Amino acid sequence: MTDTLLAGPALRRLRKREGLTQANMASLLGISPSYLNLIERNQRPLSARVLVQVIERFDFDPRSLREDDAIGGLDGMARRMADKRFADLGIDREEVQEFLAAAPQVAAAFARLYDSGGGGERVVAEDAAVSTRRAIERWQNHFADLDHAAEDLADELRLSRGEISAALSERLRERHQLQVRILPAEVMPGQVHRLDLHARQLQLSEMLPGAARRFQIARQVGQLEMRDGIETIVAGANLASLEARDLLREHIADYLAGALLLPYRRFLRACEATGYDLAVLQRRFAVSFDQVAERLTTLGRVGERGLPFFMAVIDRAGRMTRFIAGGSGALYPLEGARWPAWVPYAAFERPGTVLTQAATFGEGEGAGRHWFTITRTVDGDGVMCSGRRAVVLGIEARFAADLAHARGASLDRLDAVPLGTPCGRCGKAECLTPAPARLASTLPRPRSGV
Repeated sequence: MTDTLLAGPALRRLRKREGLTQANMASLLGISPSYLNLIERNQRPLSARVLVQVIERFDFDPRSLREDDAIGGLDGMARRMADKRFADLGIDREEVQEFLAAAPQVAAAFARLYDSGGGGERVVAEDAAVSTRRAIERWQNHFADLDHAAEDLADELRLSRGEISAALSERLRERHQLQVRILPAEVMPGQVHRLDLHARQLQLSEMLPGAARRFQIARQVGQLEMRDGIETIVAGANLASLEARDLLREHIADYLAGALLLPYRRFLRACEATGYDLAVLQRRFAVSFDQVAERLTTLGRVGERGLPFFMAVIDRAGRMTRFIAGGSGALYPLEGARWPAWVPYAAFERPGTVLTQAATFGEGEGAGRHWFTITRTVDGDGVMCSGRRAVVLGIEARFAADLAHARGASLDRLDAVPLGTPCGRCGKAECLTPAPARLASTLPRPRSGV
């Protein structure tokens, strides 16, 4: 917890549960009654020192101070209040924040009622995604034990058989009595993979390209051989909803696939030797651009850390459909980043071309930080994800000097494109109006396609 934590209602409920007056509790915590009164009214933050006293004196679980996580926090409640049925009330984000701070239990009751009324399915899904993202950020997207286990298995298969796809398929056959079978698209409508335990088959759609097929095979091996490790992490995350727990399992399964196809030490050595050249890494490990990008967010092994990248995925409408902070400390800096001068918008006009940009984000989390970003479009698998999307890798500019993709680019903060400044046409910081002239002046030089 930080020294800016507002937790008045939780502290007040604790005091009443213990049958204490403000004077009694203040005395136990070593503060004045007037200061405790201000804390309970959210007019003063709960400092780290006082929080430690609360934990020690009352056997208090500090996780209860984040009780709004179960409803998605401020973002989750704001999404509920954005329902068109409340549009005439003019509820702004500041009022939602005050509601959560002053009456979190009432807010939770409202959220439960809203969700059970049929209008909350989308919100529940979004809240699960937020909770899962927060859990992944606590680990900085590095699951050390699983990563070591995956590396050991990858090294074993590589030494004994060589070709990773055949080795993984053979592993499924020998260890799990599962055959890999490629099926026609019409047999698997709307599916890319299916585990048929009756037929003892991992079935894959013929629509999947080679890298995606290898990923699915590796994913299945990881899920089967490291099930206990996966469940240990999911249980330790203390996620409130079944949806969030399922999302975390899915993320870890993807993580393991990347760890098997891109074993930690071999991949890190290749990164350092090539200056993190994405084209070289993609071909050397026979993986896709987005698989390399996601693996770059996981290199947090103690004593063997890679560079701290974040990854974002943007659709054509400018919506961020995925964000992984990794060890970058980015803390979702791009949540409101819908600016014409931001490079992912240009990427859709240059499909398959790698574009780079140095930028500063002027609003929200990470405001003012100087980033170097690498963007390229990728196409969907033609089954579950058919649209084109932009994959963005970001790293603080101070770490980017040795990157192959930064050669010839200025990393001087004065040359960075400032994002979050108002649009010249309408004055809005998050304007989606195209601005061709502004784009032309800020577009980075393209690199050869990957």
